[in-house]
Amino acid sequence: MKRSSLLRVVGGATMALLVLAGCSSTKPTDTTTSAAAGTTTAAATSAASSAAGSETAGSATGGSETAGSETAGSETAGSDAGSAIPTPSKAAKDYKISFIQGVTGDNFYITMQCGIEEQAKTLGVTVDTQGPTKFDPTLQKPILDSVVASKPDAILIAPTDVDAMQAPLAAAAASGIKIVLVDTTVTDPSFAVSQVSSDNVGGGAAAFDAIKQLAPGGGKVLVISTDPGVSTVDARAKGFNDAAKADGSYTPLEVQYSHNDPATAASLVTAALQKDPDIVGIFATNLFSAQGAATGIQQAGKKDAVKVVGFDAGPDQITALKDGTVQALVAQQPGTIGVDGLNQAVLALDGGETTPKIQTGFSIITKDNVDTTQDAYKANC
Repeated sequence: MKRSSLLRVVGGATMALLVLAGCSSTKPTDTTTSAAAGTTTAAATSAASSAAGSETAGSATGGSETAGSETAGSETAGSDAGSAIPTPSKAAKDYKISFIQGVTGDNFYITMQCGIEEQAKTLGVTVDTQGPTKFDPTLQKPILDSVVASKPDAILIAPTDVDAMQAPLAAAAASGIKIVLVDTTVTDPSFAVSQVSSDNVGGGAAAFDAIKQLAPGGGKVLVISTDPGVSTVDARAKGFNDAAKADGSYTPLEVQYSHNDPATAASLVTAALQKDPDIVGIFATNLFSAQGAATGIQQAGKKDAVKVVGFDAGPDQITALKDGTVQALVAQQPGTIGVDGLNQAVLALDGGETTPKIQTGFSIITKDNVDTTQDAYKANC
């Protein structure tokens, strides 16, 4: 991979698109950088000066291509002594664990499922996966209720709303089920044994850095999100808009919500470009928003005028990148999130030490590295 096309973001730290950054970590009692293999990675403070060092390819963990697939020399696993995330090598018994996705058919959650299922084989536990057809708490809650009634040992879940899923998840935990929150969270996650997610504020700021590289002259920028109240995308939008405001050369417009529907996102983008034809960049906070944003720009005849950075790297986004409709993608590490989440569930069940909060990093996929990256999401396991 070309150095100029890779950006790692962890713990809220971002660097310009052309600078290679390493991962940072803190003690397990706070927010800890993910290390699915059981170790954290080195801090990023000297990443720019070490950019001339060698890049080393890390091994895929838990079967996911996104887990540590490409790392810089300063990110070698185990270099941050004393802050490793405890991980199990084998479960004490064949636990029954359920994974409830945020939505079925989303390549992000499919990739997470792949990591979970592969790690389940390693640990010797049984995992069942299901999820709603839309990212909607009214659809997810009945699934959770059904799963709770089956009395699993643990549940990994991506809550679809910070408020609506609070009470049912707290009740599940009170019944003795170990709860691990993956990707998204709730208003008060104190009942969970662990939360595993991307540093979404940092990811949003990284998306702005990419827009700034693509449209350096400044101007209006727009965020297309899913729904208000979804913790991850709210954080991405905040990270992007805060970075845009701090820059001063860019004017962030009001966030538009697509309700996780590509057709709605396309309509919103087309309408926004009619109202503000001088928009220079669009940040789409998730896979479906990016897909719709690309369509809306094409419909508006603005393919070459508006730069787009999408969050997530599913097959449709990769195609859009290769076609030139989207200029950069912020790829999360869903496989790593799944592996870390399952590890934490098993540790809790075995009575071991868990890590309350784990954050994973990102990479930037561009045309320069799209044909060689291992960070694209999977369509199936």
